[in-house]
Amino acid sequence: MRTRVKICGITRREDAEAAVAAGADAIGLVFYPPSPRAVTIEQAARLVAALPPFVSVVGLFVNADRDEIRRIVQRVPLDLLQFHGDEPPAECEGYGRPYLKAVRMRDGIDLLEQRKRYSGAAALLLDSYRKGVPGGTGATFDWQCIPAEIAPSIVLAGGLDVDNVERAVRLLRPYAVDVSGGVEREKGIKDAAKIAAFIRGVERANRQAD
Repeated sequence: MRTRVKICGITRREDAEAAVAAGADAIGLVFYPPSPRAVTIEQAARLVAALPPFVSVVGLFVNADRDEIRRIVQRVPLDLLQFHGDEPPAECEGYGRPYLKAVRMRDGIDLLEQRKRYSGAAALLLDSYRKGVPGGTGATFDWQCIPAEIAPSIVLAGGLDVDNVERAVRLLRPYAVDVSGGVEREKGIKDAAKIAAFIRGVERANRQAD
């Protein structure tokens, strides 16, 4: 199975175009105002309008108000929603979109229990834990703690970059990998060469699995 790639935290059209040109399967738009990668509804709508067909658009939310999420979904054609806060299952459902649920990997997390709890999710997205930081920590976690039976169904995030993504894909064979800071020049500004190199690393690992 081919591991797919999501480039998250897109804020500029040229960065979206670089991701698409390099072969990204999805881009992520952050609707969390405290984030340096946050976009407004107007920015998001312009970015999505410039995308070609068959590139998925994921909207990221952190403990957002339901009315706010509905307002964004009505105005921005999102394919998936990504919940990166403390949302229980009931808060992730009811928007007419499939969703990803982020799990921040701290001591004591039972991924099999989380998969059961969020059984309605399209996938669990596994990210690094840092107190008070909902994502984008730039740090990896211990990949060995991921049960082998669920590794092929997860989206792997947390500190991935050009130097480690090929090893991560070879080890886990996840459904997808998700990167933001690992392909940036500065927060919110992507580096086209890093995006291309990151995706080449995933493609090399995919070829070795064939």
